[in-house]
Amino acid sequence: MVIGVDGNEANVKERVGVSVYTYNLLRFFKKKANRQIQFRIYLKNTPEDLPEQTEYFKYRVIAGNFLWSQIFLPLKLYQEKDVDVFFSPAHYLPRFCPVPTVVTIHDLSYLYFPEDFLKKDLYQLKNWTRYSVNKATKIIAVSKTTKKDIIKNYRVNEEKVSVIYNGGPRCHPEPFDFAQGKLGVEGSQNKLRTLKPYILYVGTIQPRKNLSVLIEAFNKFITINKDFKLIIVGKKGWLYEDIFQKVKEMTLGKKVVFTDHVSDQQLVWFYKNAFCLVLPSLYEGFGLPVLEAMNFNCPTIISYSSSLPEVGGEASLYFDPKNSLELVEKLKALKDNNQLRDELINKGKKRINEFSWEKCGEQTLEVIKQATVK
Repeated sequence: MVIGVDGNEANVKERVGVSVYTYNLLRFFKKKANRQIQFRIYLKNTPEDLPEQTEYFKYRVIAGNFLWSQIFLPLKLYQEKDVDVFFSPAHYLPRFCPVPTVVTIHDLSYLYFPEDFLKKDLYQLKNWTRYSVNKATKIIAVSKTTKKDIIKNYRVNEEKVSVIYNGGPRCHPEPFDFAQGKLGVEGSQNKLRTLKPYILYVGTIQPRKNLSVLIEAFNKFITINKDFKLIIVGKKGWLYEDIFQKVKEMTLGKKVVFTDHVSDQQLVWFYKNAFCLVLPSLYEGFGLPVLEAMNFNCPTIISYSSSLPEVGGEASLYFDPKNSLELVEKLKALKDNNQLRDELINKGKKRINEFSWEKCGEQTLEVIKQATVK
């Protein structure tokens, strides 16, 4: 069997979300590649920092950027006709494909929060995802919430959709070597130590992430806990300007630190030294930072919305994402109760054992194989 894979999401310098998912699946596929199960990874550009090519795990670069998955990729698949099934890890299948297809849908946030997307991106997500869902032989949803959303909005057969959770933490558990460079913020090791204690957020900066509620809660929390800071780790997404403006209007410029994207090693430092992680999102397809935080003994306070309770289980504290006062109460409870903090850390250690990229890869490969059965 030869499996074709769209590997473009992994072929980027700064991997977050879907890119992390795709990269870890490529690592798993390479490990599993042999004479019986071979892989062809299709890319727009030359592979950079991806698993090395082998006899049974090969890259194919197809020129063409505009409408690549809609024109250039399907033309190549029809010309060569040397794969038995095609897998897209991120919403978009080739517009035409001569073999069975499998697609992973991560979330349908664009249907619930269309105002948070640029018009071009929204059009592409709505129309191309609809086509992919309808045409796919099999669909993978990264959570039960996402599966329910797919069935509700696209009315596909329930048996067509398999729930496969993301793996566990992406970070290698090594501390950051301060001698190697800066940690996403200005200053030396001593400067970084002055950040503590801090509340941590990890994720893209965009409206759906609900950072305004986190900032409001933080502003109330520091009326008593004046030494705390808020560290926001993540790159700018879209419509992020209001978040920076809110911090400015509330005169929190010295208390809220934006780091932009950081390396995995740098991210480890932030997790290991945080008072807690807060993920206030209105909607998440999965919520990988929750597991990453648990892996480094960082307690988690997350919104009771979409798939997040599936990920956090009993190892997280929850709050209404539209209620900043409720988040303040959870922060206070964690600050005043060391026993609660220890319980969350211990439960988190157990929770992460339920998720692994090995399990995710095995289950994904099984669904891909099922797609070829007539």
